[in-house]
Amino acid sequence: MTPGTNTASAEAPLETHRKDTPPRASAEDARPRHRLSTRLWHWMNFGCLVILFMSGLNISNAHPWLYWGDAGFLPEEAWISVMRFPGWATIPDYYSLAPARDWHLSTAWLYAIGLLFIWISMLINRHFRRDIAIRRREWNWTAIKEDVRNHLRFKFDPEEGKYNFFQKLSYGLVYVILLPLMIFTGMAISPGWEPTLGWMIELMGGRQSARSLHFLAAWALFAFFVLHVALVFVSGPLGQLRSMILGDRK
Repeated sequence: MTPGTNTASAEAPLETHRKDTPPRASAEDARPRHRLSTRLWHWMNFGCLVILFMSGLNISNAHPWLYWGDAGFLPEEAWISVMRFPGWATIPDYYSLAPARDWHLSTAWLYAIGLLFIWISMLINRHFRRDIAIRRREWNWTAIKEDVRNHLRFKFDPEEGKYNFFQKLSYGLVYVILLPLMIFTGMAISPGWEPTLGWMIELMGGRQSARSLHFLAAWALFAFFVLHVALVFVSGPLGQLRSMILGDRK
């Protein structure tokens, strides 16, 4: 060591940033909480599902019995008899099969195009793979039980932009199973598609089975919608709505 050398200065690491300098925003922080494609599809899909569900209830009133397999048209052969829905819950608000079908089929095309759009978007921007797909390591029973306890206590993951296990599971079921199932079963029960899609109808067990699956998928989506809205309210509705409209993280 040479005379006059400041030992503390020589051994102390050089500071690369001043303490009062704000940290640089990460790419994750800069990314919107919800991409524009997600926000556009979210609200378009919401409108389509409302119209499809309410017009579907009107269609259901025409024949409120559901069947499996080769069962016929008789009420006693049905596996369930569906209640008749009041006018305030249907489109139009009075029983009329022809207008209800017009509403239903016209909206179904927009709904199908929207689903194709969001899937292409999610594959391009990797939203599904990055945010929704469940990794093998996440299938951990201890972590799943903790997630259940957090939901029961209305305690959710505070980390922005991250989905917990049950969010990923429910969104995955909706994107991969329920939404496509509504399209394919809807095509299967439409007489115009039967000559072309006979193989798919047979795979579903026939048109009557497809109709039952269509009904069950519709009510499963309704249950998801109710739970989704309830969780939005308990986890901060204003911030959630702002994020889904503007895309920011505030």
